[in-house]
Amino acid sequence: MNIKSLLLGSAAALAAVSGAHAADAIVAAEPEAMEYVRVCDAFGTGYFYIPGTETCLKIGGYVRTEVRFNENTYGANGRGDYDGYSRGYLTFAAKNDTEYGTLSSYINLQADTESDVFLDGAWINIAGFDVGYFYSYWDDGLSGETDSLDSSFGALQNSARYTYDAGSFVASVSVEEIENTYFTDRDSNNDVGVTGKLGATIGGFNVYGLASYDVDVEEAAFRLLATAEIGPGTFGIAGQYATNPNYYYDRAEWTVAAEYAVKATDKLTITPAAQYFGNVRTGSQFNNDLDAWKVGLTAGYQVTEGLRTLATVNYTKFDGDAADALVSDDQWTGFVRLQRDF
Repeated sequence: MNIKSLLLGSAAALAAVSGAHAADAIVAAEPEAMEYVRVCDAFGTGYFYIPGTETCLKIGGYVRTEVRFNENTYGANGRGDYDGYSRGYLTFAAKNDTEYGTLSSYINLQADTESDVFLDGAWINIAGFDVGYFYSYWDDGLSGETDSLDSSFGALQNSARYTYDAGSFVASVSVEEIENTYFTDRDSNNDVGVTGKLGATIGGFNVYGLASYDVDVEEAAFRLLATAEIGPGTFGIAGQYATNPNYYYDRAEWTVAAEYAVKATDKLTITPAAQYFGNVRTGSQFNNDLDAWKVGLTAGYQVTEGLRTLATVNYTKFDGDAADALVSDDQWTGFVRLQRDF
């Protein structure tokens, strides 16, 4: 090999190396892979993984609009017997598996035409424990729109509850913060209550009982409720008793309610119902001279997926010496509702 050949070969090699480095310098970096939202089917339909985590989130809610009728009540407020009402509702549920079982948390937000946006529930659930702000078992009644089994104060409280659920048998105990009742002792620091629940499925009947004690006023309330599939519908019956007006029940000393929800078609359910109130409360005490009874009919129709309508009409009649002290001794109420669920 002579000097000329050596120089020419070295020059070609240097050109090749320089060309390779130049090519490397202008090559664009590989784009990072995008992380798409993944469906989470571990906790049912509607959940998805929060990107970058193993927590599953579900967002739901509804939009509701209705026209209400309340004889002698809306009129007394100068609004007429009819009143329009609309509501927006959002629910958020987050869940993930842990060494203690499923860890769940819930947030419910409500906004309507009668108030601002407000918190309608926020709580944590794990290993059978619920802690936070949620509705008690007293909010669960019969399926129609006739019965009045809850307290006039509602059933949403800051609470701590433990539930043992064996499928056909349920036992639960909770401690609740109870406030803002008109018979509360303002000098007392005992604004708490305790509730126990026992429930079972026996021979086609679903039965549960509640017992609650209002520590502040030192009074108790009790409920027994049962439902069963009979013929083309579901029969439900409930009975309640309160030792005196208290946070858990204050409408009457005792009451009995019954209904029969008939599945008329795949889309239409019709529910006639009735309730009797013994010793209705007037002021802060039960009145031994005043009883009442209530009858009603509720009809619900599933228009299409995500859209349903509900209508109800109820008649209440007061009987007794104190009936004349009320706005009226009888009253018609009801509403027509359209609701879009998502």
